[in-house]
Amino acid sequence: MSAISQVASFWMEGALRSLDAFRSGFGIPMADPAPTTPSRVIYESGLVKLRHYAAKGAAHHTPLLLIYSLIKRPFILDLQPGRSVVEVLVNKGFDVYLIDWIPPQPADKWRGFDAYVNLDIANAVRAIQIHSGVEQISVLGYCFGALLALMYAALHGRNVKNLITLTIPFDSSVRDLPIEHLSSAMSYRSAEMIVEMYGNAPAWMMNTFFNSLAPTHHMLNKFVGAYRSSERPGYVEMFRLFEQWLHSDVPMAGKIFLETSEMTRSNSLMNGEMKIGERLADLKAIIMPLLNVIGDRDDIVNPRSSEPLLDKVSSEDKQNLHYPTGHMGAAVSADSLKNLWPQITGWLAARDR
Repeated sequence: MSAISQVASFWMEGALRSLDAFRSGFGIPMADPAPTTPSRVIYESGLVKLRHYAAKGAAHHTPLLLIYSLIKRPFILDLQPGRSVVEVLVNKGFDVYLIDWIPPQPADKWRGFDAYVNLDIANAVRAIQIHSGVEQISVLGYCFGALLALMYAALHGRNVKNLITLTIPFDSSVRDLPIEHLSSAMSYRSAEMIVEMYGNAPAWMMNTFFNSLAPTHHMLNKFVGAYRSSERPGYVEMFRLFEQWLHSDVPMAGKIFLETSEMTRSNSLMNGEMKIGERLADLKAIIMPLLNVIGDRDDIVNPRSSEPLLDKVSSEDKQNLHYPTGHMGAAVSADSLKNLWPQITGWLAARDR
């Protein structure tokens, strides 16, 4: 398929989906739901709003930074009492900082990995160092946020005590899932044309991309419908919030959209060939303890895509932690919050000092 045909197909699919979505309010800015865990914004600059969630009880020495994906809102990590990753972390004594990404505007189309990693994340880490009085922090990245965390650790490793990558889309040569086939089929020229037309990759396009190809989203939409009339306590509200998150897509800055397309096509990060700004993102420079968490039922990020990471870093203390959960289930399922996250917090606590 030609670049023009690919873009036309994307546009038509997106236009039709957008018409349906607008009927239910998609595309109209919607405020995030009320947070489960109290927080305070301690820093804001660039496209970063940095939230601090204070630890409950005796706090661990090392603060933890959460880096979420760029294309949806991060309230999935603090969805509801008893369904909140942030709640679990602060109850385990961690001072948590969350990068609440500010959606890019048309003037932000120049922002690529260099701006997000070497400016936004680097400045957020410096703000944490000043606020906490601690020089080295732990960093946990989720999905695309895990890629950003990995890049930051490769370039600014002296600031990172421990690194956790959760469902990281690392090896783009894996081609098992429908979403991976489309990623590989889209040419760089197609991505260029999207940016030329829109500046940033539109929110409706990101929504279309995942919802049309990821069976998890379809399954969850049906799951939501099945429980609308459920009398189980909290379920109706939980799935209302989950539906809101499913439609919380935001644009992706034009340059990072292009760079992601090129990285996916060439597998440059895994192959040690990717430059961020003027510097090579050398994964061999990563020497801190690394926990790579893999959802064995993930159909957004293939588990086989995450597994090779350990072979590319120099850390002596490194581990692949497999768990039988899906991509979103890692953050919201009762089973994951009860059994997976205590393993993650235990790993961090053992490496606190």
